[in-house]
Amino acid sequence: MNISILLLILALIGVSSYVLGKRRAMALAGGRPSSMHSRSGYHGSYVLIWALIPSALILAAWLIISPIIVNSAVHESFPDDIKALPEAQQSLTYGMVVSIARGLTQVSPQEYDALKADPATARAVLASKGVAIAGDPQPFMIESAEKLNNMSAVSRIAMVLVVLATAIAGAFRALRGLAPRFRARNKVEKVILGALVLASSIAILTTIGIVMSMLTEATQFFRMVPAHQFFFGTVWDPRFAAAGSTDSSGQFGLIPLLAGTLYIGFVAMLVAVPVGLFSAIYMAEYASPRLRSIAKPLLEVLAGIPTIVYGFFALTTVGPFLRDISAQINGLATGDYASFIQAQSVITAGFVMGIMLIPYVSSLSDDIITAVPRSLRDGSLGLGATRSETVKKVILPAALPGIVGAILMTASRAIGETMIVVLAAGVAARLQLNPFEPMTTVTVKIVSQLTGDLEFTSPQTLVAFALGITLFAITLCLNIYALYIVRKYREQYE
Repeated sequence: MNISILLLILALIGVSSYVLGKRRAMALAGGRPSSMHSRSGYHGSYVLIWALIPSALILAAWLIISPIIVNSAVHESFPDDIKALPEAQQSLTYGMVVSIARGLTQVSPQEYDALKADPATARAVLASKGVAIAGDPQPFMIESAEKLNNMSAVSRIAMVLVVLATAIAGAFRALRGLAPRFRARNKVEKVILGALVLASSIAILTTIGIVMSMLTEATQFFRMVPAHQFFFGTVWDPRFAAAGSTDSSGQFGLIPLLAGTLYIGFVAMLVAVPVGLFSAIYMAEYASPRLRSIAKPLLEVLAGIPTIVYGFFALTTVGPFLRDISAQINGLATGDYASFIQAQSVITAGFVMGIMLIPYVSSLSDDIITAVPRSLRDGSLGLGATRSETVKKVILPAALPGIVGAILMTASRAIGETMIVVLAAGVAARLQLNPFEPMTTVTVKIVSQLTGDLEFTSPQTLVAFALGITLFAITLCLNIYALYIVRKYREQYE
């Protein structure tokens, strides 16, 4: 039975269990719902939980464990000379067995008998069924493939029977346990609480796993390159080593990359913060409800545009425009029409990234401004202040902590951007202050260090993990500080 069909049957059993549990509770109530400890919906949910959760857990465990057992049994059926081969060759042999097993399910009984009598014809027969194998199969491969199919079929049938029996037995047990004073609501809420804790744990454990994986590789890098040379170095010259090379020379200075990251992010914030903040003030305080319902979704469309599209926009439009306009300005001022702004530069990347960040600043600031109590506005206007004076002297000071938090969260988004920088600012790791020249960021170098034919254990590759953990620490600190400020704001007005 297909897994999808089995899941559909389980869903039907769950719905039926809910209905039966609800009807059973209503029958126990005898027309007096107040005699029941919990509502009938909770009794139905309790029966549904007993029908689905144990069977779902068994299904998940079976799908994980059964292939391991079957694969081990098939490997054990290999001849001794095959078992003596290296692990890689055994894997290739097992791959052929899997392909043959898939093909055996498509051949007719006559073809199967002929194939088993003469394994040399197996390759042609399976190819006619759309199953390609690397070479002519040996006789033991046919037997192993047959064993694989048989064990898989038996495992699938046993899984279906056990899962369905567990679902039905769980529903029956839950139905028998229902009673007028049965605390079904408490049981259901405990299960829901456990599901919420599990979801939170998955998110937390995922974050911990990401950090630990980066720390493990970064630790290997710092064994090869001193930490002070990485964190305080001013030259980035990794000198890529080809795969298999033992040359670990190179300079891995973080300062040029960090400077480029902060510089481009700063320019982006100079664009995003004023435009986004003024847009939020207009939407919250001046725009009519009809205009707000139209303009705000249109503004937030910018957040849904892929960053690679912004990169193309910078590469083909903004960069050439700034280059040409700088040439015209220089020509009018000095007579020399040489451009002083390069197409790939800090200002190009910062300007386009700022456009991308406008909806983040605008949406967050708008929500914060509209959350300021109406009484503050009415009190200011009642004392004779104009609307603009109310915005400047009452609303913005009241919303300032939340706005600062929104800006910091937006800054962490800017620091992690990659594609816009690659196309609009280049990949040159330089330490300079001219915004009209190209620079690069930490994220760009993480990508470049992990691409290409490189030895994964070389410092040229492992430096990407050191860059990653550094960037993670920076953005984490920004987000924590932003959340602290926002929380302080919320505590003040809730």
